[in-house]
Amino acid sequence: MLGCQVLLAVALAGLWQVASGTLVDDFFISNPGDIARRLWKWTADGSLLLHTWATVHATALGFLIGVAIGLVLGVWLGLSPFLSRLLDPFLSALNALPKVALAPLLVLWFGIGIESKIALAAVIVLFLVFLNTYAGVREVDQDLIDAVRLMKATRWQVLAKVIIPSSASWVFASLKISVPYALIGAVLGEMIAANRGLGYLVQFSGAQFDTAGVFASLFVIALVAALLNWTVDVSQRRVERWRVIGR
Repeated sequence: MLGCQVLLAVALAGLWQVASGTLVDDFFISNPGDIARRLWKWTADGSLLLHTWATVHATALGFLIGVAIGLVLGVWLGLSPFLSRLLDPFLSALNALPKVALAPLLVLWFGIGIESKIALAAVIVLFLVFLNTYAGVREVDQDLIDAVRLMKATRWQVLAKVIIPSSASWVFASLKISVPYALIGAVLGEMIAANRGLGYLVQFSGAQFDTAGVFASLFVIALVAALLNWTVDVSQRRVERWRVIGR
């Protein structure tokens, strides 16, 4: 399968190269050759590593912060029907709010540094993880919880032995969804106000009418997203294997 995918990618790149400048003006679509040269130039002068690290750093921190807060809120409200009913309209309103609209406000609060990108990524991830975790906790079989409590299990033991393992599939589903959204949040923040990062590269290249630079930046963003998704997949398989062995 991998070989077929590589062949398909090479074939598409070849068609793109042929079409550029003949069927379509290369100002609009550039071409793989120019994109490769731009990537090489950025790699040679060190700017690609600098901007990629800035985006990965903001994405990772925003993801971790959003996951931590989302998990705590999801478990807390999932175990508290009263709080859940009390806060439901407020959380629903906040969740319906387009998170991108918060970007200018976060820039005003945190400045154009990495903090505003981390905050935007964290806010986006927080709601995705919270909603899935909350649903997972609410779906846990109440009879199972009651049975464990009859065996004199403490609240923490019920949480660790029943609720968290039972809702793990919901949590991992949210993590897989959240990874690209964390990256989107970081890149969006960089496009709005930043002096480094892959989003900044996209914005800067576009302002310079540098189509090859825009495509090169998008290629690196896609590569980073693929690597982050692969990391989550590997982590999920290891945790699921551990759960099976633990049984």
